[in-house]
Amino acid sequence: MNFIAMDFETANRHPESACSLALVMVRDDQIVDRFYTVINPQMPFDARNIQIHDITAQDVQDAPTMAEVWPQIKELFQPGMLVCAHNARFDTNVMRQSLARYDIQEPHYLVIDTLKTSRLFEPDLPNHKLDTVSDALAVELWHHHNALSDSEACGGILIAQHKQFGDEAIKKLVEQV
Repeated sequence: MNFIAMDFETANRHPESACSLALVMVRDDQIVDRFYTVINPQMPFDARNIQIHDITAQDVQDAPTMAEVWPQIKELFQPGMLVCAHNARFDTNVMRQSLARYDIQEPHYLVIDTLKTSRLFEPDLPNHKLDTVSDALAVELWHHHNALSDSEACGGILIAQHKQFGDEAIKKLVEQV
């Protein structure tokens, strides 16, 4: 299975406030590459968000904006490319809104949500949070709410589910963005 696992962290409650992004490239059910960057959201950070991900305004003051990051990654977001995220509605909205701030056209790609796949394939878990699902599937999550760790775990979850349930079960859960 070939896909990209994506995770954003935000500076505040606004989806256009991306302050970090990680992408994990998976080919034939193996992680083959990783991309991580902090992003200068050019807006204030909320204390609650800092408490969650430990990224501050000082950490991103010299970081690129999303407009500067986009040219490095845009080729990955093409029609037909599969992107997975845990709670994909959040991450795809952050992507959409962060690009819209700079008048960058929204990309179109395929998406699968490991929150949804986990609810379907692991219905007996006490909840379907990333850390709970990672533990249940023996997928490493080395630093929850670090975008790289979260995207690696998300990719690991989808790989494990693909190996257990197969192509057809996964394909039924893919949506177009």
